[in-house]
Amino acid sequence: MTFVVTESCIRCKYTDCVEVCPVDCFYEGPNFLVIHPDECIDCALCEPECPVNAIYSEDEVPADQEDFIELNAELAESWPNINERIDPPADADEWKDVKEKRDQLDRNPPA
Repeated sequence: MTFVVTESCIRCKYTDCVEVCPVDCFYEGPNFLVIHPDECIDCALCEPECPVNAIYSEDEVPADQEDFIELNAELAESWPNINERIDPPADADEWKDVKEKRDQLDRNPPA
């Protein structure tokens, strides 16, 4: 089993979750984080740390977010690993309560 980062993280990218991960399984894109499913040990430490409730156990991902299971696996293969907390984007607080922001997801590897 693995944990999955879902839509709420888009454009927020708070990294409180990264700081508590004992196996460094988070990967960073321009405006989103993902969890590598083959590296996650299902410890559940990250889930309560997310200030926007974007992280779910794979078997508890809401039905309308299930495509994020595959998306996490896909993007973790091309994005760089992140293993320490960084400052969120300057406008993160403006985006944290916005719903339906899939169109904002930047899938490109960070420059």
